[in-house]
Amino acid sequence: MVKLAVFDFDSTLMDGETIDFLAQECGVGEQVSAITHKAMSGELDFFEALQKRVALLEGLPLSKAQEICHNLPLMQGAKECVKELKTMGAKVVCFSGGFHLATRHFAKELGLHADFSNILHTNGDFLSGKVGGDMMFSDSKGDMLRRLQSLLNTTKQETLAIGDGANDCAMLDRAGYAIAFCAKPILKQHANIIIEQKDLREILPHIR
Repeated sequence: MVKLAVFDFDSTLMDGETIDFLAQECGVGEQVSAITHKAMSGELDFFEALQKRVALLEGLPLSKAQEICHNLPLMQGAKECVKELKTMGAKVVCFSGGFHLATRHFAKELGLHADFSNILHTNGDFLSGKVGGDMMFSDSKGDMLRRLQSLLNTTKQETLAIGDGANDCAMLDRAGYAIAFCAKPILKQHANIIIEQKDLREILPHIR
């Protein structure tokens, strides 16, 4: 029985990568997307890749960043999947190596119990190109999941974790239901459930 369900945000709850949408607005879309792909594939250190990508967003108006982050496309089946998990009695949270501007908005829209992500720093009304937060390292999600399991007195067998990239490996290692969702090959090695269809409702038969 699932008591704690942890979703990655980018390319899992949301269809795409938040930082890629922001980068397109800055005219550095291809450059940032290439770094994102390598980081999610485990070819680059996540912390270093995050810093490099966010630095390229310097000067983007905060108001434009908010507008973009509040209008991201949800993954097909996200609302239905979260609703079903909550009906089952699970606590449903989001861990993201992305940004608070997006996760907090969609946590409210989806009715999540909590969201944990990083904060884009600002200089006045513009992004400064700096970032900070709880989800900046490759093992951050695993560490936060360990803390939540302890706080909620939840076992590995009662935990579901789902993601798509290399920075999700640590949290899948702490979950009994370890789901790789349309994932990079490196993450599939840490999963016991693999889903290739871009529809989050596909996980429900595995947990009922």
